[in-house]
Amino acid sequence: MQIDTQALTTCEVAADGAVSLGFVDSAGNPATLRLSLNQVGTLVMTLPGLLDKALQRRYGDGSLRYAYPLDSWMVEQSSDPSVRMVTLRTVDGFSVCFSVLREQQNSLGEAIAAEPQQGVTRRTN
Repeated sequence: MQIDTQALTTCEVAADGAVSLGFVDSAGNPATLRLSLNQVGTLVMTLPGLLDKALQRRYGDGSLRYAYPLDSWMVEQSSDPSVRMVTLRTVDGFSVCFSVLREQQNSLGEAIAAEPQQGVTRRTN
């Protein structure tokens, strides 16, 4: 069954951790999609790639990325001494937390601090 949505109306978290997304379909009827915590985790991991692909397909440019302006960041020590937690936030409240292994921390810091090199558009690990 395919449902074309007209508007997203609500986003709520239930007591059991499930997420409900309320929307109005193209005929104006309200509907709710309820997802378990595991399903939401899978969806969240899938959406950024889908968003990039949709943007690239819409504009016919495989180099496009959907980029969020960074407002703030936080670095914390995790319970594992070799891992730090890095949280990146946007001004509108979107945030993502990454666990970063010790060997990745130095590489990431060096990549961010490095002067841009002519002809090099990306640095990857």
